[in-house]
Amino acid sequence: MQDKLQTYAATQTAPQGYTGGAIEINRVLRNTYALLAMTLAFSAMMAGASMVFAVPFISPWIMLLTYFGLLFAVAKTQNSGWGIFWTFGLTGWLGFTLGPVLNVMMSVPGGSEMVMLALGGTAVIFFGLSGVALVTRKDFSFMANFLFVGVLVAFVAAIANIFLQIPGLQLAVASMFLLLSSGIILWQTSAIIHGGERNYISATVTLYVSLYNIFISLLQLIMAFGGDD
Repeated sequence: MQDKLQTYAATQTAPQGYTGGAIEINRVLRNTYALLAMTLAFSAMMAGASMVFAVPFISPWIMLLTYFGLLFAVAKTQNSGWGIFWTFGLTGWLGFTLGPVLNVMMSVPGGSEMVMLALGGTAVIFFGLSGVALVTRKDFSFMANFLFVGVLVAFVAAIANIFLQIPGLQLAVASMFLLLSSGIILWQTSAIIHGGERNYISATVTLYVSLYNIFISLLQLIMAFGGDD
């Protein structure tokens, strides 16, 4: 993600040099949203399967190693048909890992309502921020460096809390990922409409991971404020 953010920031130093037309931008947008919709549906199916078979909680290290392995595969093949295959592999894996979390949530009083609230909040944030970027056409490339540093700090804090298990730090990390992922949605959508993003596979993965982080973060915050922490 660092290379992607830095490359986009560099291209935006002289946005008037971009020669791509509206047709190309619309193509990337259309393909990105179409693939995003399909991966979200597939991810939901994998989460459902994980719930039905009562898959136990997966080790955070296995989750991270598999995630980064699949992310690497997507990055390496994003300019070929294999990129779509690995995109479904990545989003399917993340959906599968949600199953145990959702099963626990469904087992507590009011859990289903919390899940629906988190889903609704995620949808509102995504459509709201995407709408801002698409309607205003504002260039959010200035956020690139801030987002990269913020994600790095949040990720390090999340890894540290695997060992520390501090509830307050967990909520702080969730809040950071919620804000940063929201910013990434603005940045990524802006990158597409200003010509800084030409690869819809890369854009899809960025948006999907942002949505995943927003949903998990909202779920943690709702649980905490609901008294089920």
